[in-house]
Amino acid sequence: MSHASTGLFISFEGIDGAGKSTHIDMLAKAFDAAGRRVVLTREPGGTPLAEKLRTLVLNDAMDPLSESLLMFAARRDHLRQVIEPALARGEVVLCDRFTDATFAYQGHGRGFDLAVLGQLERWVQAREQGGLRQPDLTLWFDLPAAVAAERLAGARLPDRFESQPQAFFERVSAGYAARAQAEPARFVRIDANQPRERVAAIVRDAFQRRGWLPPA
Repeated sequence: MSHASTGLFISFEGIDGAGKSTHIDMLAKAFDAAGRRVVLTREPGGTPLAEKLRTLVLNDAMDPLSESLLMFAARRDHLRQVIEPALARGEVVLCDRFTDATFAYQGHGRGFDLAVLGQLERWVQAREQGGLRQPDLTLWFDLPAAVAAERLAGARLPDRFESQPQAFFERVSAGYAARAQAEPARFVRIDANQPRERVAAIVRDAFQRRGWLPPA
């Protein structure tokens, strides 16, 4: 089966301010130019139900377990309604955050039980043919928490996560590092603390080396 007829699931991870959105849009245009159908989506969110749950998670006070359960409930609907159908059609799914974010934010940031998150991951992401649905590639935009705070200063009214102290985001970054260390073949760590053009070139190269995009 050719790359052009195989669905691709790509996730973009990193703390707010790391520049994910810019490079998601760039990649979407690159895949479109290469003749691929692209689905742009996000977590939590991506479906009417998941977007409602996103609003709750970002704005309403709750304990870490409730937060985690809502994240995985949104993910289940997202997988069933958007991600799996798109991959079955051979499309490219570009997702702004996925399960790695839950381990980073709820697990490491909030200090919630990683074993419980692991069980929820196995329940929610189980595939009919066996194994777990995970991204084919995860781009982790690694940026120091202090730099991210400077980028976001005054940009918009912060939600429950964006308003957390710098130490929270340092724990989140450590959570991403732990996930990347556990699954190095799936992750590409990108130093996001450099000019946008340089980051874009690194991102594009990651896809060209895998044969998923043609040479520039």
